[in-house]
Amino acid sequence: MKQIPVTQLPVEPAVSCSNCAACCCQLEVMLITDTGVPQRFIDTDDWGGEVMLRLDDGWCAALDRDSMRCTIYEVRPLICREFETGSPECLDERKGMGTIYR
Repeated sequence: MKQIPVTQLPVEPAVSCSNCAACCCQLEVMLITDTGVPQRFIDTDDWGGEVMLRLDDGWCAALDRDSMRCTIYEVRPLICREFETGSPECLDERKGMGTIYR
């Protein structure tokens, strides 16, 4: 009788659009280049720099709360473009999300 091979699943599933918790959308995002972010999503920090507006709940104003996806993805800030899904920085932020709702 032929045995079925055992497949070892990863301890942590790979981050994808379907399981992303949008952790990075809770970080402060400085606008250091002009990418076309609509003015309604821009705020000024305590030092006079432009940052992405965050709402009272701490999430980025450009985040669609139903889909947890960016509503301005095509014109998102440079920092958001460089913060790669599944990167070490992303995984570190995801680890912190386990305690955010407790």
